[in-house]
Amino acid sequence: MSVANRNGSEIIYVGDKGLNRQQRNAPSPDDDRKEVKILFFDLTYYNTTTQFLLCCAGVFVLYLLYGYMQELIFTLDGFKPYGWFLTLVQFAYYTVFGYIERSMEATKIPRCIPMKTYVLLAFLTLGTMGLSNSSLGYLNYPTQVIFKCCKLVPVLIGSILIQGKKHGPLDFLAAIAMCLGLTLFTLADSQVSPNFNPFGVLLISLALLCDAAIGNVQEKAMREHKAPNNEVVIYSYGIGFVYLSVIMLLTGNLFTGIAFCMKHPVETYGYAFLFSLSGYLGIQIVLTLVRTCGAPLAATVTTARKAVTIALSFVFFSKPFTINYLWSGLIVVLGIYLNVYSKRSKLTFGDINRTAERVYRTLVPQRGGSSSTKKLLLEV
Repeated sequence: MSVANRNGSEIIYVGDKGLNRQQRNAPSPDDDRKEVKILFFDLTYYNTTTQFLLCCAGVFVLYLLYGYMQELIFTLDGFKPYGWFLTLVQFAYYTVFGYIERSMEATKIPRCIPMKTYVLLAFLTLGTMGLSNSSLGYLNYPTQVIFKCCKLVPVLIGSILIQGKKHGPLDFLAAIAMCLGLTLFTLADSQVSPNFNPFGVLLISLALLCDAAIGNVQEKAMREHKAPNNEVVIYSYGIGFVYLSVIMLLTGNLFTGIAFCMKHPVETYGYAFLFSLSGYLGIQIVLTLVRTCGAPLAATVTTARKAVTIALSFVFFSKPFTINYLWSGLIVVLGIYLNVYSKRSKLTFGDINRTAERVYRTLVPQRGGSSSTKKLLLEV
């Protein structure tokens, strides 16, 4: 009997009398591999190291392009008031990308998550991306990225309130370090940046609150209903597009945005296409990185990417610099490291309490120690 293998060559079996049934039916090592795909690219048969390096390269290239294009769009004269219109265009692109990916799948899966959940998710997604894009009209791009690095703080609060999760002391220590670094970075930016506006801080802070809520709601919905990523993208961004279209139509900003962008189609629609495409592909790669290498390692990679993004922002776009940016940024990085380390550490508040009690007993002499000893001797 002859069978063609996957490489096209032919393997000839003379007979299988020497094999028992279990040996003939034993699964091959390839059958135990978990499928690893990024859109239409199959990485299943690469080793773990190669998968990690390819994902890292994809994250850096795509998100550096994402950040560069986002900041480049806002350098266009007169574009700063149109942050919400950029969000509308981005939602349209994301919806189209998700629909194309879903339509090209071999198996058609019906909608998994209830529509009422998507109504909430779309509202939170709109708040996250719309407020984040609009904040660039009032803040330096590095300041916005630093705020995004500190997403752990509202996520920590949201996971406690929404999902009832419990966190260890390292998580709270990481949140404190991030808040301290973020405060120092913002103060430094307010002193040297001519474009600093406290309203931008309000916008990006509200965006982080929406991001914290959407992360917890999305995690809970996807875990309970086993929904694929492209379904969440289509419905979240599609419904969000409808929300924002109606709002901008009622406020009269829709037609002014269209008129402005028609005067600069390449700098707006063209750059927004590259901006949205790189962001959409980057999301897919980060999710693959989480599945293959774990969330802590994925967080480390994305944090390194953000550090490079901030450095390149100062290189490609002229802006004032102060050494306080460096020190405050390092405090934020320390907080991120503590957050990553906490995922592997089993330290709890009970451990800290027991350690403190042992130290206290060691340093502070206990009263009545001699009488306790005599009592024990008498009992013996």
